[in-house]
Amino acid sequence: MMFSGIDISIQSRKKDKNPKFLSGLKTKKGKYLQSQSPERHVEFLDTIRMQMQISEVMDTFARRRLVQFASVKAWGQFSVPEIALGFLNGTFRSDFPSVKSYTHWKNRQADILEGYFCFANDVADKQKIGQLVAKIRNSEEWDNNMSPSERSEILLALKQYLCVLSSKPGRFGIQGETYYWTSAYHMNIRLYMKLLFGLFDILEDGQLIEEADELLKIVKLTWPLLGITQKLHSALYVWVLFKQFVGTEETMLLEYAIRVMQKSLFSEASEPREDEYICSLSCSATSGSNEYKFNLVQSIFFSIGSWCEIKLQDYHLHFSQLKRPFFVPQKSSLFKGVMNMAVKICRVDASKHFKFIESDDLGESTSRKVKGYVDRSLEAACMRVMDNIYFGSEVDRTHPLALLASELKIIAERELSMYYPVLCHWYPQAGIAASIRLHRFYGEKLRPFLQSVSCLSEDVRAVLPAANELENCLTELYCTACQENGLTLQFSEEFIHYQIGEISRPLILDWIIAQNKRVMEWTARAFDLENWEPLSHQQKQAPSAVEVFRIIEETLDQLFQLRLPMDITHLQALLSIIFHTLDAYLQKVTSELVGKQNLYPSIPPLTYYKETTFPIVKKKLVESTVLEDEVTNKLNELTTSKLCVRLNTLQYIQKQISALEDGIRKSWSFAGPFDNGEHSIEESPETSGRILDTCSESVDELFVATFDCIRDTAAHAIRSICEFIGVRVVFWDLRKSFLYRLYHGGVENSRLDSLLPSLDGALNQVCGLIDDALRDRVVSSIFRATLEGYVWVLLDGGPSRAFSDLDIPLMEDDLNMLKDLFVADGEGLPRSLVEEEAKFAHQLLSLFSLQAESVIQLLMSSSQHISVGLEVHKSGHRCLGDADTLIRVVCHKKDREASKFLKEQYKLPASSEYDEDGVEPNFKSVLVTDLIRRSASARWSDKGHSSFKSIKKKLQEATWR
Repeated sequence: MMFSGIDISIQSRKKDKNPKFLSGLKTKKGKYLQSQSPERHVEFLDTIRMQMQISEVMDTFARRRLVQFASVKAWGQFSVPEIALGFLNGTFRSDFPSVKSYTHWKNRQADILEGYFCFANDVADKQKIGQLVAKIRNSEEWDNNMSPSERSEILLALKQYLCVLSSKPGRFGIQGETYYWTSAYHMNIRLYMKLLFGLFDILEDGQLIEEADELLKIVKLTWPLLGITQKLHSALYVWVLFKQFVGTEETMLLEYAIRVMQKSLFSEASEPREDEYICSLSCSATSGSNEYKFNLVQSIFFSIGSWCEIKLQDYHLHFSQLKRPFFVPQKSSLFKGVMNMAVKICRVDASKHFKFIESDDLGESTSRKVKGYVDRSLEAACMRVMDNIYFGSEVDRTHPLALLASELKIIAERELSMYYPVLCHWYPQAGIAASIRLHRFYGEKLRPFLQSVSCLSEDVRAVLPAANELENCLTELYCTACQENGLTLQFSEEFIHYQIGEISRPLILDWIIAQNKRVMEWTARAFDLENWEPLSHQQKQAPSAVEVFRIIEETLDQLFQLRLPMDITHLQALLSIIFHTLDAYLQKVTSELVGKQNLYPSIPPLTYYKETTFPIVKKKLVESTVLEDEVTNKLNELTTSKLCVRLNTLQYIQKQISALEDGIRKSWSFAGPFDNGEHSIEESPETSGRILDTCSESVDELFVATFDCIRDTAAHAIRSICEFIGVRVVFWDLRKSFLYRLYHGGVENSRLDSLLPSLDGALNQVCGLIDDALRDRVVSSIFRATLEGYVWVLLDGGPSRAFSDLDIPLMEDDLNMLKDLFVADGEGLPRSLVEEEAKFAHQLLSLFSLQAESVIQLLMSSSQHISVGLEVHKSGHRCLGDADTLIRVVCHKKDREASKFLKEQYKLPASSEYDEDGVEPNFKSVLVTDLIRRSASARWSDKGHSSFKSIKKKLQEATWR
């Protein structure tokens, strides 16, 4: 720069306020202007200093010495050793901040002198020059023992040698050529490469600095000094970029190197003299253990080409252990960049010489070259895996064939995702060749094992899934390559499927069938051990249901962890196990219930109301029939709390069924359907669509048939137990506290408000046990049963219940009170539901409020519509206008006309004749049954008199039976 007229004086330097060496090193975009302002010039000089990693102290020293050197040196040509001698002259240890820095600097000047003088081929008296340089290196002798005049004599002697060498002409007659261009070209090249490396950011060595183009113009000022030509510069710049790429794996540098070669190195033909000059620059290059001699450009080509070939001949090794994580775009770009460089630097015939191919050559030679990379890399990868497979098998305790398949699958996945997309640009059949080679390599080792397979042993479970996954990956690679090449042929004879599906299909089916017995036994055992206590406060279902689903899921996990191809037969067998298991469990849950009819009290005989005016001997009601022991035991076991747990369990089953179905569908989508590979690589869309639609429809039908049936069974069981809980709470648990006390002996003395605490307690118990999703259903069932019990009191309450007109408003209040209990200020059942369910009870009270003559008239009208074959009344299915209801209303009215009618027409006994205290009525009253079956008319006319007589006769017989 100095001898080119660029000011580098100390005064021009702008002092940096930050004393740290690396401060401000990171450049900022837009910081520098294109104009050569003084500030811009100073900043640019400071950038050069930082890029060369020179401290400010050394920079100041160098500038000062260069200025002094320029003051005594005439403008014109100069040499590097001349600058070194100028630096040594008049420089002392005191000029440096430390002895270490001074010694380092002085030895470097000695190295430069030695490189230019002693290593030149035609320099005479090299020994003498070497002795002089050795004295400079010797710090003790140079700095302590020698006087300034002695040091000057040594430097003068070296300068004399320098003058002799500098006066020699160049060898090739190139303009500006000096003797040092060829005699010390190795030193010139090293210095020039050092300058070129300064173009890279020292903090991000994979990036060029923003001032790279400007700095490169300054570097080119050294061409006459260092003997650099345009072609030589391009070759060295390519080499520097390539070396930086190797160290950083920055693909951009490799692409830049290719562009430099295309634009500069081979864009124009060089002059013959320049070619001769470059050919004289002899360099050595190594490949393996061999060393070769080339000129500089050929040496660079050989080194780059050899490096690329070494990497690409085992690209599975060199491009799978890079700094960046796997399967990222940069890694594929890196492999592509190396491939691009490798095919552009082509070996000439079988020699060690390389040439650069400017355009993308897709010819046969390039394809052969890339095919060689694929073959050799896959061979090396397979051999590497085989070398480690048995040791890894012993460590992991895995079958060697399973481990081998897993390792080869990794290789195939890399081939498919990263290598093939790049290789196919120059070798379209790369994917086909790779898949066939890997498939054949593994198949040769797998087939003897397949011939010995007879059951799902541990080794079979390890090897077959791994082999199947490998084949699927290789098939994908093969098909991808074929589709991209427009092939529609069948798999070639070189790619013969392993037939994993055909071998494993019967084995899997046998295994599934064998699981059926095991699962059913464990389900039965879990149910037998169940005591119907909730699993926890949060998990209110029974432990047995959790255990059943655990057994099912364990079976599913074992099946799908086989990772083997399956077909719809396997799915049928699997769903059959699940259906029979859950259906058997649900049947066991509901089979322990008893009929609701066992919970209802016996129906007392009909009487008419009569008050006793004097003591009489009363008849005792027949005691209720004793239940069978089996029914009694079941009722004792079916407590309300355990029924709630059963309901929670059924709700849990419904939830788990949906999750189970989703899980099986998802697992099946990965495992099936089975495909034997006997099809073309490209089937028509219509054919593929039909196959997929048919398979999907069959699978959906299986799932619907299995799980909808289980859902229906569970839903039916929930309805049955909900209804049973309501009837049990009211007609069994609260029989004495509710049914036998309400309105017993009179309405005023046994109102509903005194009985509500027991009902409210039962509700609280149920709500605390039941799952929130079932609470309203269970409470609704209890409410309906309560209303049914209330109606039972009104119609079947026995001789102790008789209601006057004054009692009806009180009873209406009681019914409203009952409704309010279940509405619970908006936190219970919906008001609309409560009103709808209580409608019949309100209507019945309205019927009681009618005059006796009106009710009797309704009874007579209703008798005309009674059919002989009509079924007997069942609890909960009453009709307001039928004779069964109406005659009971008449019997429980505290009215003289009603009593007179019943006494005269039916000869019913008076209520005062019975003692009901502490005795449950008998189940087997047939009075009203016979009345309904035998009556053909209730119109008390002459025409219907015979019918009425038969009814009256039957009433009398039933009453006194």
